[in-house]
Amino acid sequence: MRIREREAPMDPEISILYCSPCPEGLPQRRVRAQLSPHYQRRCLPPPLEEQILLEWEERKSKQPWVFNGAKFRLHSVKAELNQRREKTNRENRLGEIGDHIRPAESDVDEQGGLTLHLALTSYRDFLGTNWSGNAKALQERGGREHGDPEAYLAQPLGVGAALQCSDGRFVLLRRSNRVGEAPGLLDIPGGHPEPKAVAPNIPEEELSLDVLKPELVITELFSSILAEIRDEVNLPLWSLSEPLLLGIARNHTSAGRPSAEFYVRCSFSSEEVRERYLQGGPEASESTDIIFIDREEMLSLEKSEMWKELCPSAKGCVKLYLLVREQQS
Repeated sequence: MRIREREAPMDPEISILYCSPCPEGLPQRRVRAQLSPHYQRRCLPPPLEEQILLEWEERKSKQPWVFNGAKFRLHSVKAELNQRREKTNRENRLGEIGDHIRPAESDVDEQGGLTLHLALTSYRDFLGTNWSGNAKALQERGGREHGDPEAYLAQPLGVGAALQCSDGRFVLLRRSNRVGEAPGLLDIPGGHPEPKAVAPNIPEEELSLDVLKPELVITELFSSILAEIRDEVNLPLWSLSEPLLLGIARNHTSAGRPSAEFYVRCSFSSEEVRERYLQGGPEASESTDIIFIDREEMLSLEKSEMWKELCPSAKGCVKLYLLVREQQS
């Protein structure tokens, strides 16, 4: 189904897959998960699939500490809208590059929501598809053979947050030069929801869709962003508000990898947040500095020189914040 084109020019590094119809963002109760093997990545024909395994083994021999953790694969989303005259469903495939769902605010009531179509993937498959030098060729092959440019891609779902302090300032982190992706650039707190957290008694290598409960998957999605803020910024969970889902952005520097972007408020002022950050948290090594920007700076960030310093994940989150909570086109 065709979705109407985006309303404003988009940075080529990002696009918006889904945009919350609610001006605050979607709470957890309005987001659902549908798990199915139909949403899995398609296996490549030999010898291409075997090549992913060989490259992973080679990486492990050089970096013994790498771990092939399970991730959630986002296949597509469905926006469920209750309109005044009739109820309609709109579905957006990940292949619809640059399009996004943005229903009119008057078309949505409390019964509206979002369903995520999810399966399982892995860090190994991400490196061998989205993050490989063959990603563009894989997209072309998927479109040609299955009508889906993402058919052969891992598409692990990430999370990120526009974190606002009690004095109205937003948090950005300067990524360490030692990280593998976007070193030295400005980012938002974020990471990935973990399937292992949904079924903690199941060994990682035995995880399957059969042991995952959809409602617990959504709980993990929303709680994972709070855990990332806790670990990266060193803030206690009690100081953070309920996450509100702004939407889902795509990172085109890694073949359209999707990320769920949230809005979270903190009960600490920016100076108090800085003090806690400098004390160091469990993931302090991932960043080297914390930067705060006022709301006014946030509103004009796309047109500023700082925009060039933002990594794609931060750009996607900022864009969704402006679209949803500030109603900018």
